[in-house]
Amino acid sequence: MVVQDKTNSHQYKTMEGNQHKAEANVLLLGALNVGKSALTVRFLTRRFIGEYGEIESIYNHTDKIDGREISFNIWDSLYPQSCESPDSVSEKQLLWADGVILVYSICDRSSFEVVRHQVQLIRQAGKTCAHVPIIIVGNKRDLQHQRVVSSEEGRLFALSADCAFYEISAAETYHGVLLVFHELLELIKESRSVKKGAIGIKGIVRSVSAVFGKKRE
Repeated sequence: MVVQDKTNSHQYKTMEGNQHKAEANVLLLGALNVGKSALTVRFLTRRFIGEYGEIESIYNHTDKIDGREISFNIWDSLYPQSCESPDSVSEKQLLWADGVILVYSICDRSSFEVVRHQVQLIRQAGKTCAHVPIIIVGNKRDLQHQRVVSSEEGRLFALSADCAFYEISAAETYHGVLLVFHELLELIKESRSVKKGAIGIKGIVRSVSAVFGKKRE
């Protein structure tokens, strides 16, 4: 596990490379105390650590999926003090990210509202960022007796926002966390395939236009 400096983060933007290697930039967003860092560390080390200070970091982790090496760069963001601040999602973060994980606590309705707000900010971003793959994660499923956000509410919101949805307990199981990151990787791959196809079509259209746009002599 390596902590990376964000000043050099744009070097990770490519997911190209040789046939057996790929790279993905994953941005974690959400309010304070929802378990973003616990979820990240669970994925990186399989261990659960419950207490964290207010630290923002980018971690690097290499995993092997279907015989292919995947380098995950994970930006564990720090939520600003002002709940409605537009700075809770920055343009720099979105330009860096290949995919986003938005985390809320099922025991804290205000954290669910933060996720709603952040989805809106992402969807209102520029064309290059507005369609970034998003997974919404309801964390702390082990605390059912404190639940204030139902699974159905979380699922319906994710569906309306065109996001994937998971409910997990980072405290109880590694498998659920692993599913989230692997699903996001699949969504990133799909998104890149669509973008490549769109670029290819635009190139063909430009070529055809250039040919038929010439004046006849």
